[in-house]
Amino acid sequence: MQMPVVELHLHLEGTLEPELVFSLAERNGVDLPYADVDDLRSRFAFADLQSFLELYNANMAVLRTGADFHEMTDAYLSRAAAAGVRHAEVFLDLQAHTGRGLRAAEVLDGVTSALAASREKHDLTSGLIVTVLRHLPGREALETVREVIDLGAPVLGIGMCSTELTAHAADFAPAFQLARAHGLRRTAHAGEEGPAQNVADVLDILRVERVDHGVRAMEDPDLVRRLVDERVPLTVCPVSNVRLKGVETLADHPLRRMLDAGLVVTINSDDPAYFGAYLDEVVDRTTEALDLGPHHLRALARNAVESAWVDDARRNELRAEVDAWRSSSGSLM
Repeated sequence: MQMPVVELHLHLEGTLEPELVFSLAERNGVDLPYADVDDLRSRFAFADLQSFLELYNANMAVLRTGADFHEMTDAYLSRAAAAGVRHAEVFLDLQAHTGRGLRAAEVLDGVTSALAASREKHDLTSGLIVTVLRHLPGREALETVREVIDLGAPVLGIGMCSTELTAHAADFAPAFQLARAHGLRRTAHAGEEGPAQNVADVLDILRVERVDHGVRAMEDPDLVRRLVDERVPLTVCPVSNVRLKGVETLADHPLRRMLDAGLVVTINSDDPAYFGAYLDEVVDRTTEALDLGPHHLRALARNAVESAWVDDARRNELRAEVDAWRSSSGSLM
């Protein structure tokens, strides 16, 4: 029986496979600077986060209509189902699209219409997290959150992503305060390329409920104790960390040490088209590289279910699926 997994750290724009990039470019009359699919894929070797973001942002140019966003989202859901994903909470970098002239309502409708059909079409549940971009001004983040609220879009929560090496978390406090006031859940990228202090900042200033990445929290023992005590979920992406040179090899990744320290770690794929690994592949590679034992895999599965932003009924369903998997897998008893 395949391990049932919950994905909590997935950028929809990071699921744009080269074939889909070319298909959408042809549909929308976009000239690409790549000779072919293989040429584009050959560029998926990154020196750091910034070099990845440059290509990631450039390829967004092929997304022009609500139908494009629907197709991208549905393609991810199909692959996620094959990976054993039972629930997915996905990021959308809305500012990256409105900033190039697309209407927020059309972008959101394209994504949410695909997500709304995820259970019937792909037998998994899903939800949307709109991210604000840390390299843009905090006032623009506030405007984005206000627009999402005014549109009444079916959104689970608000996140923050992009490089940590620019603005301070405090610049985004008004946006996160507004989200909280309207009942939206909150998460933020921190402790990926930035220091452990960034993790403390998003907890204290933005009052997030989850931290995306968070691996550099391991550099601060006091912060680790706090994260354990407060049961703060960390949505860790080991293959991504290696591909972006934050960690040298998977064997060096701190995920196992994080689990052994009692941290609420979940495992995720981040940008699977660019990093060459969807969640099933991330689990397999990480398990082998770190020699994860049955108790580690149980913890990863359980942590993700308990960290998901779902209602009690759905959480109980997901718990039951994890329990059934554990019972059916003798090596995991």
